[in-house]
Amino acid sequence: MIKGFVFDLDGVITDTARFHYQAWAKIAQDDMGITINPSVNEQLKGVSRMDSLNVILKFGHRENDFTQEQKEALATKKNDYYVELISNMTPADILPGMKNFLDELRAENYGMSLASASKNAPRILKGLKLTEYFDKIVDPASLHHGKPDPEIFAKGAELLKIKPNEAVGLEDAFAGIQSINGAGEFSVGIGDPKILNEADLNFNSTAEVSLAKIKAAYAAKHK
Repeated sequence: MIKGFVFDLDGVITDTARFHYQAWAKIAQDDMGITINPSVNEQLKGVSRMDSLNVILKFGHRENDFTQEQKEALATKKNDYYVELISNMTPADILPGMKNFLDELRAENYGMSLASASKNAPRILKGLKLTEYFDKIVDPASLHHGKPDPEIFAKGAELLKIKPNEAVGLEDAFAGIQSINGAGEFSVGIGDPKILNEADLNFNSTAEVSLAKIKAAYAAKHK
């Protein structure tokens, strides 16, 4: 039976992807001379800051032009600008339907943890006034591997003290769905089902997410 839910943050609870894109686009243009586009942005979803930087450098054919120290400085500069952009987030920035879904989970006493690659997740939850909903937050600094590796979602279940097959993971990125599946958890994709085609259950948008449908699909998979 389901005992807990492990959430990604961006694209599931709120949309900070646009802020990430704005910050990366500015740093890429100003400091690397690279103009990124939305297709590059898709590759940045759900991956770490340094991995994102490497994606951009590869896109611009400049992967060998910066030292590790310079790369770390670029990543820090990007994050500083991103923090500026997210500093004014409020509960109005919660994605449609998600506050009601979180309220429903809390009313039924499900454990909830956050499995986000973002080191700014606690700051974002605070702005959204959702901190109290999450029993645990995975610390990205404690991880050895990024998505699609299962480590982050496995950790999310472990922090709730539940078995992988008792956990439901929610994601909007293909790499995230692979991470959930690799951890042995029930995967819920939010977004285009053609992209998230490995999810156990898919909703086109956060507004459609339904606990009843998740329970039914989970039960059908585990009967």
